[in-house]
Amino acid sequence: MVSLEQVKLLESKVSKTIDYVRKVTEENSSLKEKLDSYQKRIDELEILIQRFREDQSRIEDGILSALDRLNQFEDALESKLSIESKRPDKKDTPSQKKEDITPVPVEDPESLQPDTDNGSNGELDIF
Repeated sequence: MVSLEQVKLLESKVSKTIDYVRKVTEENSSLKEKLDSYQKRIDELEILIQRFREDQSRIEDGILSALDRLNQFEDALESKLSIESKRPDKKDTPSQKKEDITPVPVEDPESLQPDTDNGSNGELDIF
């Protein structure tokens, strides 16, 4: 036969099991909520990563385009300089013809001498 003590022990164990199941169910719900919030954050971060990759790609394309344009400019400049160095140009030649030199007019040499006729014992008046 079943004794009263066995029934009380069974009742105690069932009560503990119910408490444990309730506690585990609450913890499970809490973990599911955390998982949902973490999943949302992961989705947001994945979107940010995708945008970063796209921006990075556009930045790289812009840099490559600028470098290409700079190379084109450099090539054009080198081409122009090589063409100019092959043809003689009056600006670039170090010696000029005598007829290209314009004479500078020189004043009367006596007018360049200091004026010593100031009426006072040979001193110059500077004021």
